Amino acid sequence: MKSIALGSDDERMVQSDHIPEAVFAPDDAILDAYSKAVIRAAETVSPSVVNIEVRHRSRGGATDPRRPHEMRGSGSGFIFTSDGFILTNSHVVHHAAKLEATLSDGRRFQADLIGDDPATDLAVVRIAAGNLTPASLLVPASLGDSHAVRVGQLVIAIGNPYGFQCTVTAGVVSALGRSLRSTSGRLIDSVIQTDAALNPGNSGGPLVTSRGDVIGVNTAVILPAQGICFAIGINTAKFVAGRLIKEGRIRRGWIGVAGQDVPLPRRVVRFHDLPVESGILVVSVEPGSPALRAGLLEGDVIVGFAGQPVAGVDALHRLLAEEKVGTRAPLTIMRRADKMSLEVVAEDFQPTREDG
Repeated sequence: MKSIALGSDDERMVQSDHIPEAVFAPDDAILDAYSKAVIRAAETVSPSVVNIEVRHRSRGGATDPRRPHEMRGSGSGFIFTSDGFILTNSHVVHHAAKLEATLSDGRRFQADLIGDDPATDLAVVRIAAGNLTPASLLVPASLGDSHAVRVGQLVIAIGNPYGFQCTVTAGVVSALGRSLRSTSGRLIDSVIQTDAALNPGNSGGPLVTSRGDVIGVNTAVILPAQGICFAIGINTAKFVAGRLIKEGRIRRGWIGVAGQDVPLPRRVVRFHDLPVESGILVVSVEPGSPALRAGLLEGDVIVGFAGQPVAGVDALHRLLAEEKVGTRAPLTIMRRADKMSLEVVAEDFQPTREDG
């Protein structure tokens, strides 16, 4: 028969058989509550999750390099409107020749790419839902607020890793406010870090709360690390999705500069009372670009734009937002040891351009 001590200063012993079962109940209750929360979220959101099969056409093959051949891939997405709009990652559907979406109940639909934004790794596709009967209507996911998320909060990821449909993993929010480098070279801000397991094929699936509200779009994992996964905040996704549905792409400013981050000499910072200690060294200026028309030269260092300090390329990218397109704005530069201000009018950024 086992016994336990009531305290180091108390020599009395009691038999463990006499301890009420209620003492051990809280642990079981907590685990049951955790399980119920995951089950409820999974059952709520799974009908909205889709498997996206992608076909790409490219020239060249093992047998005949001149003949086009087809490559296939897959990813995840989730329905966010009742008329068939689906959110996913740009890297899942970018340059796709054909898209097909499979719902959790097995229904398959041809899908059309509405628009994608490599700078935020988000895309919107749509399936034809007009001929669905009321009994088979689509189930849109509920979109939450990523600004309300807290570190340590329970989150659930749902997707199709390696083609295994509607796979559910759970974890916590590990960190907030992370930044990821997109394929376009721009930083994706306000990224959620989680330890909910993600694998290839999870990309584009939802990251949800215990209530079933989507707070992120799963996008990346750090390999070979374990438990370091990332999701784009749903507030960013709401904005991008709205613009993609309306215009098919996100408009951003472009001035036609290739540059690199460089530190500024301390004496120059102190003499000109600059708010930054680094800037963008202009490596090249594109012919016919807004920067060239403004008088920017190779070797200049950009330290400000539109009245805001610019400490590097990422800061300039953030400032070159849609509202700056077609608007005259001051560009503050250092030319040798002199501080100068030029007037530049940013143009609409074209997706084929990779510089600032």
